[in-house]
Parts: sequence; C-alpha cells; structure tokens
Amino acid sequence: MTTPEPENSIAFQGVPGAYGHLSCKAVFPNMEAVACETFLDAITLVREEKAKYAMIPIENSLGGRVADIHHLLPESGLYTIGEHFQSVQHQLLGVKGATLKDVKAVHSHEQALSQCRNFTHELGIEPIIHADTAGSAKMIAEMGDKTQASIASSLAGEIYGLDVLRERVEDRLGNTTRFLILSRDRIDPGMKSGPCMTSFVFQVRSQPAALYKALGGFATNGINVTKLESYITDASFEAAQFYIDVEGHPDEAHLSRAIEELQFFSAKLKLLGVYPAHPYRKEYSA
Repeated sequence: MTTPEPENSIAFQGVPGAYGHLSCKAVFPNMEAVACETFLDAITLVREEKAKYAMIPIENSLGGRVADIHHLLPESGLYTIGEHFQSVQHQLLGVKGATLKDVKAVHSHEQALSQCRNFTHELGIEPIIHADTAGSAKMIAEMGDKTQASIASSLAGEIYGLDVLRERVEDRLGNTTRFLILSRDRIDPGMKSGPCMTSFVFQVRSQPAALYKALGGFATNGINVTKLESYITDASFEAAQFYIDVEGHPDEAHLSRAIEELQFFSAKLKLLGVYPAHPYRKEYSA
C-alpha cells in the first residue's frame, strides 16, 4: 500500500466507495482517500506518517458502537481532532441494463441488509452477506450478472459503473454513522472557537460506588455527557475501562472541575482529544 503524498492523504477502512470513503470526500474533498483493509491499518498509516489523518467510524444510529474501536483508540498514539456525521443512504445497485424485475439476490454487509430487510422481503430478493457494502458492489460489477445486485452507496455505484435500480432502500430514514478524525498531532481548537467536545478513557478504582462518585462531578458542574460506554480490558473480566464524550473544553472552569473529580476516583485517565462539535449535534437537538 503506497501513499505518494502523505500530507495530502486520509486513510479509511474498506474499499473505494465505502461510507468511510464518502466521509473523507465530504470533509476533505481535496485530499487523497486511501483505502485500508482494517481499522488498525488506517491508524498505522497515520502513526507511521504515511497519511495525515484517519477517518474512523465509532458508532451508528441503528447498529450501535463499532466493534474494536474503543480498544484501538487509547493505544493508537493518535488524537481525535474532529468528528463527522455521515448520512447512510443505501442504494440498490445493478449492472448496466438490469431492472428491478431481473434481481433475484442482493449482496451487502450484514448491517446494511438488516437495515433494508423490509425492502428485500417485499420483493422476495435473497439477501447474501458480504464483508462490506462497497466490496459487494465491486463484486457485482465483476460478475456482470443482471440477477445479482448490491446494496451500497451512490459513490460505490459511480466507481464500479453500476446503475441505481432503486434509491434509498433502507427501512428507516435517518440512519447516520459518526466518524472520528484522527491525527498524529493534537489540535486544540481553543475555548473561544465555538462549541467543543472532549473525549477520554478512564478506569475507576476497585471500590464500591466508584463509578457513581467519579461521574458525580459532571452532574454537579452541569456537564452534558453525550456518550459513556464500558468495555472489558483483560481476561479477568474485572478491569472495566470507560469511553466518554462530554460537551465543553477542558480549560473551561466547570469542565476542569468535573475532570479533576473524575481523576480523583479513577485509577487511569487518558485524554483522547478536544475538537469542534459537529453542526449535526445542534441540528439534531433542535
């Protein structure tokens, strides 16, 4: 895998046409998007200075959190410098000349198929699971079979020369994936730049009510916690680590006090990044 211009490239997991690729084009239209086989590969490119940023999904509004990401972020050596909310709009893609009546089977990622279950059931199309959405679109183009279709992004259709047989085939509108933008360098937007988000991981001390006490400072200081998730870090199943997103900048007095209280009751605490809050948050809350 080569990236001829590391400072003008951004890595994502998947093949060209994936929703990660779509996100890269939306946020950094002038940068070269580099496809990687795994999330770790994308992170490694940035860490080894072969790409400037990585676009990594962390959660989906329907599917929940993305597996493995919470384990990778603390050990990545990278900082979160931004977030992006990508609308997931599934298209039914077929080879040139195919029609909806021709399609007997549809290929895609398991989550995409589950999000389009009503559509496939209504038409009596057989769903076939693949590793990712764009990869299935690429396969359909290579097969050249009118009876086989893919559920993927419009970008995948453009890249692999497929026709859109039907737009927006997802069962529920509003399907959105949140991506984090990772960098080798910490970029602090500053308190006066506008609404900010702060992300970190922590482990509480092994004592009764430790989590309750650790989070108490956020309540007493009026801090909005937008995300809090736990995951096991060792084979004993006793060491739980928590990932947390909060609104605000750590230099603000109220958030600084809350973090200080969290640190007092925590065995470990690591800042992952301070970054501008995406406008989607305000639009959604409104």
